[in-house]
Amino acid sequence: MEKYIKAISDGYYGYANYLINEILNPGWHNYFYTLVAASLAIYLLEIAFPWRKDQSLIRENFWIDIFYLFWNYFLFALVAYNAISMVAVELFNDFLGLFGVVNLVAVQVGNLPGWVQLLLIFVLRDFMQWNIHRMYHHVGWMWEFHKVHHSTQEMGFGGLLRFHFMENILYRSLEYIPLAMIGFGITDFFIVHIFTLVTGQLGHANLKIPLGPFKYLFNGPQMHLWHHAKDMPESHPNGFNYGITLSIWDFIFRTNYWPSDDEHLPIGLPDQENFPKDFVGQNIQPFQNIFRKKDAK
Repeated sequence: MEKYIKAISDGYYGYANYLINEILNPGWHNYFYTLVAASLAIYLLEIAFPWRKDQSLIRENFWIDIFYLFWNYFLFALVAYNAISMVAVELFNDFLGLFGVVNLVAVQVGNLPGWVQLLLIFVLRDFMQWNIHRMYHHVGWMWEFHKVHHSTQEMGFGGLLRFHFMENILYRSLEYIPLAMIGFGITDFFIVHIFTLVTGQLGHANLKIPLGPFKYLFNGPQMHLWHHAKDMPESHPNGFNYGITLSIWDFIFRTNYWPSDDEHLPIGLPDQENFPKDFVGQNIQPFQNIFRKKDAK
């Protein structure tokens, strides 16, 4: 029991000290300022080269999305996630220990060139995220959480940042075992994570990025805007274009749908009028809907 209490303590105080150090000591390897700087840079690109020129610079719910940036990527970890995840890892390791498993790493990649390791973790993680994203659109209770992300009605870089805190838990939990079984270093994770965040913000940005033939490999704003379409086509009633950074998975598994470059495509939820506009309501309603459906059965 003591080690679980220590994990909780380390989770809170360790992350608090880490975050304070990040804020007080700017640098190239600083996650806090890297994410803030990347967001600002993409926002400046939106101002300079807007795809939807009639869209306001301070679009609808702009400031809520900015709050989501700090909540989802820093404050939630401070309040709960870091401590919970450390306890969960300890419990999982103890469970494996019952079967004599003391090291989860099954594949060693340390001898491979650095660029190969980066490419491997990027492709594997992107494929897993594509699959998890697809699940969000097909599993009823997961969709309730994912609605928060789809509630934006004016697309911009901050659209990536708006998501329910349960997505942090679900994504990381489902990614953990496959990635932990491969001996990647923490630096590799950091580089791939930052790259994914930047490309994800670009994919949601008010920008038109001509990719040419590379559109079959990389996701872009024109393709991803259709993912947020308010009305689903009959051919894809549960959604499409699930790619995070890579679009190739959608083309391989035929979950792609991109009939045109329509910058004024209506986006949002079919029942948008019933969705809360405030942060607290957006994070409470999914739980209410899940339990309401459960009680109705």
